[in-house]
Amino acid sequence: MSDKDPALRANAPRLQLHVPEPLFRPGDTPDFSGIKVPAAGSAPRPDTSAPAVDTHPLTTNLVRVLDEQHRAVGPWDPKLDADTLRKILKDMVTVRVFDDRMYRSQRQGKTSFYMKCTGEEAIATATAAALDRDDMHFPTYRQQGLLVARGYPLASMMNQIYSNKGDPLKGRQLPIMYSDKAHGFFSISGNLGTQFPQAVGWAMAAAIKGDSRICMGWIGDGATAEGDFHSALTFAAVYNVPVILAVVNNQWAISSFSGIAGAERATFAQRAVGYGVAGLRVDGNDALAVYAAVQWSAERARTNAGPTLIEFFTYRAEGHSTSDDPSGYRPIDEAKAWPLGDPIERLKAHLLALDEWDEKRHSALTAEADATVRAAQKESEKLGILPQQGKDNVGSMFDDVYSDVPWHIAEQRDAALAEGRD
Repeated sequence: MSDKDPALRANAPRLQLHVPEPLFRPGDTPDFSGIKVPAAGSAPRPDTSAPAVDTHPLTTNLVRVLDEQHRAVGPWDPKLDADTLRKILKDMVTVRVFDDRMYRSQRQGKTSFYMKCTGEEAIATATAAALDRDDMHFPTYRQQGLLVARGYPLASMMNQIYSNKGDPLKGRQLPIMYSDKAHGFFSISGNLGTQFPQAVGWAMAAAIKGDSRICMGWIGDGATAEGDFHSALTFAAVYNVPVILAVVNNQWAISSFSGIAGAERATFAQRAVGYGVAGLRVDGNDALAVYAAVQWSAERARTNAGPTLIEFFTYRAEGHSTSDDPSGYRPIDEAKAWPLGDPIERLKAHLLALDEWDEKRHSALTAEADATVRAAQKESEKLGILPQQGKDNVGSMFDDVYSDVPWHIAEQRDAALAEGRD
């Protein structure tokens, strides 16, 4: 028993909990002037072999390359050639067109579910440009740009969304949860946060085998509150794992804002400090900054200098998914007020400033992307859309599970096949 007299606490303040609230709610006028956006080019760039502690000031800074005049400035400028810039721009435009078409397909009842990455296109596409073709990714559901940038067939992506006869995953995954080993794209998991320890484990195995490939794990801001985040960082730090761990902070996890995951107290990049690993906070709407940060982190990993935690600071312009109506929890025009702009428009403006692009070519690029996506959609829909799927080939649900099918599973399979024939 305590020997303290409760009467001594008579005048003590009542204990309270703090429940984070977003800055703005529906009906408010969004004003992001309180967000500190440092000048492009002002963040220092440590050597890739520098101790992790040398990067820790960058966890509260913001790595930016493109300035207000659309020039690439500062030590993080990756000095990309015009062809590479145009390739990233093309990939971003293709992703946005693809998203719009598939969103419309869901609204037309052709599939059950879709998730857009509008406003975040630069993160995946510039990352794909910065890493080697055979590096592995453990993505979330907003990194479709990785597949697009690596040339994965758009029709195959649509087949998975429609769960039709051409679906390489045979209808076993939720629409948009792609998987393709050949394109370095590990199966997306609906159990958020699992990607981080999986990526660390893959990278540990690569190191044990003496491989030269690295990998990158991806989660959103909300999933940093999962235990998997901390388990992954512990292993990455202890074993100096050659891995890049990316937190895409788009301000919202479904309908809860980033403060619920701790954004009011510190940046997500600052969590690198506690684990003693390198950390970077990056303008996620600046394709050149994304490329430079990933390239820097990749070189660090390949030279056994350790893991890097990157926070891509961005904004989710659309709803969480087709099942979400963001107007119920944030102002309708909040995305337009976001201070870091639109990633496609920013890279386009940079190419225009370099005199390596023009409005006519941009219109042609958009039209070409639209035609490509429409053609892929037509090809995919020949194989069927989700509501048309019946019991054809129902026995395939038993494939790829057992090397030797147990007798009782075989009985269930035979019964299902018999029912399908009736």
